[in-house]
Amino acid sequence: MTITALPITAHPAVEGGLQLEVTNISPQTESIVSITLADPSGARLPSYVPGSHLVVQYGSGVNAYSLTGSGNGPTEYTISVLRVEDGAGGSVAMHQLGVGDRVYVSRPRSAFAPASTATHHLLIAAGIGITPVLSHARAAADRGTTSSLIYVYRPGAGAHVEEARDLLGPALTECSDRNSFQKVLAEQLMTQSLGTHLYVCGPVAFMDAVLDQARELGWPPARLHSEAFGAAELDDGEPFTVNLVRSGLKLDVPSGASLLETLEKAGKTIPNMCRKGICGECVLPVLRGTPQHRDLYLTDQEKAENTTMMCCVSRSEDPELELDL
Repeated sequence: MTITALPITAHPAVEGGLQLEVTNISPQTESIVSITLADPSGARLPSYVPGSHLVVQYGSGVNAYSLTGSGNGPTEYTISVLRVEDGAGGSVAMHQLGVGDRVYVSRPRSAFAPASTATHHLLIAAGIGITPVLSHARAAADRGTTSSLIYVYRPGAGAHVEEARDLLGPALTECSDRNSFQKVLAEQLMTQSLGTHLYVCGPVAFMDAVLDQARELGWPPARLHSEAFGAAELDDGEPFTVNLVRSGLKLDVPSGASLLETLEKAGKTIPNMCRKGICGECVLPVLRGTPQHRDLYLTDQEKAENTTMMCCVSRSEDPELELDL
């Protein structure tokens, strides 16, 4: 890809953002590359909260990628991208970028911030989920607070492994199979000091299993934090019914179809841009029921309040969801 091949106009999800230049491409594994971006003039970039992500435009599409730095006074942004050949998230186009290419990106957005009151940060990652938790670990080191990391990856498929080893030393535990991970996880969950917060990133099933185990052992919900990979990696989800109170309609949302698609088929016009849970345009008010938040826009606090949801990717934890629509 070259500069002239990039779109002339920015996607709405990155409007008001930055145009950055690729300054380095570094392979992490056979399918993961790290891409470093900087201002073409050399100017300092906006700081960000650890665990933040960038929305990056590729052609006419956009996707979110976690930043791996600490966020403190950056002169460059680094993201890592897993190539998915048949995916809809634009990873193939991202892997075609070269040094000197320019891309439109949003300003960093926080959806997975560390708790300022935490006395220790227990970080858990699987595969490419290492990217936001590495940001957490770097920020904790900068602040002088402690963190530990359990990293699960297939042999030869771990990204940022050497960086994590150098940064965390003995506070890093590497696991390459389910049995060893379960043993380490159980021990870590039962021996953490009061005030520890847990952060997990990886496939949805992996995160659900970790969070369920933590809850069973008595971890308060306020000390549990998670971030999914993004809309492109989400499963089809369970079917549910949505009750549109003001419209007097009840609609069935089948597995594999989004709430947004279902509303559009019913003749409802819902503002939307990215359709991937990134831009926040399709937010809807929730009156009753518990949304299954799968977006990258709402903060942890907003998700916990369960008063709004992003209908392009989020679903329902309950059989029926009631919306102010």
